[in-house]
Amino acid sequence: MTRNSSVAANLNPAQRKKLFLEMQSSNQTISVIANREGVSRKFLYQQRKKGDQALEKGFNQPKEESDILYWIPVTKEWIFQVILALIFICHSSYRGVVEFLRDLFDYPISVGTVHNKVSSMIETAQKINKSQDFSGIKVGLKDEIFQSGLPVLTGIDAFSTYCYLLVGADHRDEDTWGWHLLEASQQGLNPDFSIADAGKGLRAGHEAAWPGKPCHGDTFHILHKTEGLENYVHRRAKARTGQREKLEKKMEKAKSKGQGNRWSTKLTNARRAEQKAIILAKDISILCDWLKEDVLALACPDCVERAELWDFIVAEFKQRESLCLHRIRPVRTALENQKKELLAFALVLDEKLTEISQRFDIPLYWVRQVCLLRGQNKQENAYWSTWNELHQKIGYQFYLLFEAVEQAMKETPRASSLVENFNSRLRNYFFLRRTLGNDYLDLLRFFLNHRTFLRSEHPERVGKSPTELLTGQPHSHWLELLGFDLFRQPKIAV
Repeated sequence: MTRNSSVAANLNPAQRKKLFLEMQSSNQTISVIANREGVSRKFLYQQRKKGDQALEKGFNQPKEESDILYWIPVTKEWIFQVILALIFICHSSYRGVVEFLRDLFDYPISVGTVHNKVSSMIETAQKINKSQDFSGIKVGLKDEIFQSGLPVLTGIDAFSTYCYLLVGADHRDEDTWGWHLLEASQQGLNPDFSIADAGKGLRAGHEAAWPGKPCHGDTFHILHKTEGLENYVHRRAKARTGQREKLEKKMEKAKSKGQGNRWSTKLTNARRAEQKAIILAKDISILCDWLKEDVLALACPDCVERAELWDFIVAEFKQRESLCLHRIRPVRTALENQKKELLAFALVLDEKLTEISQRFDIPLYWVRQVCLLRGQNKQENAYWSTWNELHQKIGYQFYLLFEAVEQAMKETPRASSLVENFNSRLRNYFFLRRTLGNDYLDLLRFFLNHRTFLRSEHPERVGKSPTELLTGQPHSHWLELLGFDLFRQPKIAV
């Protein structure tokens, strides 16, 4: 081995880089540098070539790498995050996670390992869940969903959609609901009122946990019942019309053979039945529309007038009950039994409008007229005609009053449909599992409360999580809350 080759072999990467930079910036020749450093010119040319290649690669990316956006360091911790994201964001099964990692990352993993990884996060999630203050929840929405024949009790905040209750149980009776609501009360849950369907166990549990605290009725379910009745009587009327048309065709054929009397009685009866069915369908539609638009809507008269119209609608249903007993009676009975609960929201709205009237020193009549205006169609001339009239009557306070009434109506929930929607989202997770453990439900509740809304009909929710909406305070990403370092794409200087 020559002296020059031994010197070159002992140079470390930093020294080789220094030689390259000197060759690029110095006025000295290759020979001078080679003699000074005790290396061959061939070695220096090799180092310069390597440096040129590195510069070329840095500034002019090769074509075969032009599709690479950035590099991700695939560590065990990152794989752990992928497992959680696949299960909770993508609703993947455990075997789906195994297949994903095997096919896309060439990373073998067992179903048991996936289960253990998920289970290891439960304790952290439970601590975060139990540390949350529920005192900011003013209106609670409660419901039940079933999985494998067993109930899962759910409860969310009407405004932030924060889930304060998600627990599996063996029963849904008074004791079960009361126990879990009292447990949530230890974290500050004390809503002004709640909204729920007519479930006996749910309502009894609410009363046991908070004696005397209102539990309003859910307008969604009663309107769903009336819509079902309306659709049925319309289908029946259509069927009666079809029967009459068939008999008329048979009558025409019989007349051509001189046997018209054969179908005359049946045709007469069919025409009478059709007429009764059509009249009943029209009447039911009118009553259902009144209930929806003039009683259970926000933009309606005060609670006293609503109650009078409610009684009138119930009486009209009862008069027609014999015409379709098995369909009309259940709806009429539900309306009679749930009147107080279903009209409870109207009392809340009336109180808010009264407070607005006193705050603006404007007669309650004009405040109510602004409320009724909100129920009109903005595309119609009548809306703007009323708008101009109210503007002239109220004067300079009109815009502020309009905003106050609009906000009051917005903050007066009437239905528990939000928790129904929440339950439909839960179904996407439940259908992959035969049984549900409360540990898993705790982790799922943590995720749903800390993930952000990508879109919403309410602009104030977009980009925020239910926890942020409830507390008004930002928080870290849900993976960071579980103790992970979230991957961030490296920023490249331009």
